[in-house]
Amino acid sequence: MLMELSVIPLGRGRSISADLADVVKLIDASGLDYRLTPTGTVIEGDWDPLMDLAKKCHAAMRGKTERVITLMKIDDYEQRTGRITAAVKSVEEKVGKPIKK
Repeated sequence: MLMELSVIPLGRGRSISADLADVVKLIDASGLDYRLTPTGTVIEGDWDPLMDLAKKCHAAMRGKTERVITLMKIDDYEQRTGRITAAVKSVEEKVGKPIKK
């Protein structure tokens, strides 16, 4: 299962990278495979660990500001694993070359 997670603090000014770095540290410490993107993080794992991690990330950001928007998108494709890289590879094969990552 893949989860795209975006945790957005409100009222923290224009630059939120320092706040997001704390969230990424939590994701990294989880041991789950992940890829950071400019607008969120894609994480691969099972339902319960993903939901627990999303809750921890939201709570950590909520501890910094009184308003947080947390967005999650779930891609639940049966019992497949390794999709965090396989999905991109599949598209690259169809494009016929590596794509920008």
